[in-house]
Amino acid sequence: MTDMVKIVSPVDGSIYAMRPLAVQAEIEATLSEAKAAQAEWAGVAIAERARLASAAVDAMLAMAEEIVPELAWQMGRPVRFGGGELSGFEERARHMIAIAEDALAPVEPEPKEGFRRYIKREPLGVVMVIAPWNYPYLTAVNSVIPALMAGNAVILKHAAQTLLVGERFATAMDAAGLPQGLFSNLVLNHEQSAAIIGSGRVDQVNFTGSVAGGQAMEQAAAGTFAGLGLELGGKDPAYVRADADLGHAVENLVDGAFFNSGQSCCGIERIYVHGDRFDAFVDGFAALTRQYVLGSPLDAETTLGPMVKASAAKFVVGQIADAVRQGAKPLIDAAEFGRDEPGTPYMAPQVLIDVNHQMAVMREESFGPVVGIMKVADDAEAITLMNDSPFGLTASIWSADLDAAERIGGAVETGTVFMNRCDYLDPALAWTGVKETGRGATLSRVGYETLTRPKSFHLRHTI
Repeated sequence: MTDMVKIVSPVDGSIYAMRPLAVQAEIEATLSEAKAAQAEWAGVAIAERARLASAAVDAMLAMAEEIVPELAWQMGRPVRFGGGELSGFEERARHMIAIAEDALAPVEPEPKEGFRRYIKREPLGVVMVIAPWNYPYLTAVNSVIPALMAGNAVILKHAAQTLLVGERFATAMDAAGLPQGLFSNLVLNHEQSAAIIGSGRVDQVNFTGSVAGGQAMEQAAAGTFAGLGLELGGKDPAYVRADADLGHAVENLVDGAFFNSGQSCCGIERIYVHGDRFDAFVDGFAALTRQYVLGSPLDAETTLGPMVKASAAKFVVGQIADAVRQGAKPLIDAAEFGRDEPGTPYMAPQVLIDVNHQMAVMREESFGPVVGIMKVADDAEAITLMNDSPFGLTASIWSADLDAAERIGGAVETGTVFMNRCDYLDPALAWTGVKETGRGATLSRVGYETLTRPKSFHLRHTI
């Protein structure tokens, strides 16, 4: 009997969809077709690649009415926010298509008489994209569209929780008329994914997921010399300085902490506030948090849906309980949210004060609707605490002083520094991280460098 992958919906625990795992013959055919299609695609003009990629984006957007409730059923995001993911999908895709011609142009050094010299950017070959469930369209598009624009073939393996997203990508690519085999979507388990990576038949793997998952990618790729792009999560800090616009900081940091039920790699998980503003900030933050509506993601009034699984909620509840036992003070009464249901994915948000870095909630990734807030004396203390983490994806600084934000940002160990905003990817900038957050980069011109290899031409035409 064929093994099946099932989506257990966080909405009500029902099986929303199931699909069979790819069989070995299908995997072999996909790898062979990808290699053959890529060899031809590499010779296609960038303008033609852009036409087809743009058509694929259009085809995806045309499915928006179906995609939004489908997302809610698969991973729990409220329908009122579902369209935002597709807006971000379009923004990133359109940007990477628009800059491709320039980003992929040959690099030419200063002229040298009698020679023609340049560096050509050639596609890597076959790129495998392993995408997560929490932002299933956004994380996938970061690699899929640029990889195709750079002249590569793409094999997409989506998370089991959002495997229908992979089908949507395939439908969009087919509707756009991409060459047969150039883009493929496979339903795979971990062992099958590892076998493909270890086969030596893929040239680049872009993975978004856990640190353990990233380590598994490295082990699978060992000895193949395949490139690895790893985005492995974070424990992203915010620092509210004494000169910050408090109302703006509260509004945006509450959203940064609790959007998507806190299940964001670059969501705000810990906040440091200058002592002069601490009490006012905490009061405002807690008050705004209490305005969330916890409920079914299918209800239009819901602003906080369920977490993806009951086990994920149990983990976060455990972090909170451990912190409280160590002296943390919770500011939110879960009973006020009505639907907070222990043992299910439905979990009320929580704000903790009197926290410290001996508590797991301030050092280990939570990936849920909880945030700890600490008082700091000055910039130096804030920098020390922001850097006291094994992760480094983003850090946000809330201040009226641009020079101070740049100075502090320069001292923080992170991939992206924000000032007066958070939880956003600008496709014109590299999306990258440090420490256990991973390695490599997507988006921007830099993202194209990880999807191509340089080939130098040194041509002496005068003898």
